[in-house]
Amino acid sequence: MTAAPSLPLGTWLRVFARLFAVQGSYNYEAMIGNGIAFAAEPAFRLLPGGRDGEAYRAAMARHSRYFNAHPYLAALAVGALVRAELDGENPDRVERFRTACCGPMGAAGDRLVWAGWLPFCSALGLLAFGLGLSAASVLLVFVGTYNVGHVALRAWGLRAGYREGLKVASALGSPVLRTGPLHVARALAAVAGAALPLVLARVHAASPGSMALALALAAILGAGLARWQARVDGWQVGVSLLLLFFIYTVVR
Repeated sequence: MTAAPSLPLGTWLRVFARLFAVQGSYNYEAMIGNGIAFAAEPAFRLLPGGRDGEAYRAAMARHSRYFNAHPYLAALAVGALVRAELDGENPDRVERFRTACCGPMGAAGDRLVWAGWLPFCSALGLLAFGLGLSAASVLLVFVGTYNVGHVALRAWGLRAGYREGLKVASALGSPVLRTGPLHVARALAAVAGAALPLVLARVHAASPGSMALALALAAILGAGLARWQARVDGWQVGVSLLLLFFIYTVVR
């Protein structure tokens, strides 16, 4: 594959900004297909003939069809598809790529984000609460950390996808996706281990009698997770706990 053609900075910025609306037209027929085409559209204007050209219309029609992947890793697909169209790849090959990459991009994103980064940010919010921060500060820690992660992931995905084109499978083997979930899981365990004693201590300081209730609830939660671990995702537990403690800091 030849070197990727350079894109104007304005085009890069428009494509990147549109990635945040990739689920804006989500539906069960095309999933995020319309969002993929919408995000890539500024780059498609560079095709021969511009917005009035046949190449532009064909690319928009092709990429508005069914596509399903993790919304954050959709950036990887958008970058690769833009590169493929600008390189003049065979439409049949582009279509096969779109079909083949849905599953891997969905699974990799779920492992890294929903099962890893989101619970980690929730545990970080609990740690902030345990250290005595206000409700607004706890919320800021959670939202700020989470958004830094997913914005960085989108930026990396768009750049890596455009660089590799239809050979983007090498990007799916990147340490970001291959070992990232493992590192995030280790960080989650460390932060959660530090946060829970501090959270219990703060709850106990606010209401000495609440310590027994907190320990009882923890025991019930632990038993429930052991019983239904195959039916409950880590992010659901993490976000639920963070929400409960946020409500507690507001009403106490």
